[in-house]
Amino acid sequence: MKEKNYNPTDAELEILQVLWELKEARVKEVHEKLSQHKAVGYTTVLKFMQIMHGKGLLLREPGGKSHIYRPGIRKEQVQEKFLDKMLQSVYKGSAFKLVMSALGNYKTSPDELEQIKKFIQSKEEGHE
Repeated sequence: MKEKNYNPTDAELEILQVLWELKEARVKEVHEKLSQHKAVGYTTVLKFMQIMHGKGLLLREPGGKSHIYRPGIRKEQVQEKFLDKMLQSVYKGSAFKLVMSALGNYKTSPDELEQIKKFIQSKEEGHE
């Protein structure tokens, strides 16, 4: 996807999450995965995926009777954009406040804490 202003909706993000996990899928497979968590119609998923293809959020190629879809945008691109938007709008650009809020309000496993410590140590030592 070209570097442009992309703003996936919540529903589009759900579809992207499925495709990031599966790498590629037909509408039927995406619908089945989404239906495990909430009631959603097949035609609704189909229409969303067609719109997302038009926006460049999904790539599509023929696959027999139905199309095969792939993500048209990397997960990291979306995460970075949403994080930056939240950091600027909610935390006034303070990464410290964002991290403290996340660590203070959500359960962090001992393994995650160890990974955070190692990350901070590598930053202090000047490694990226």
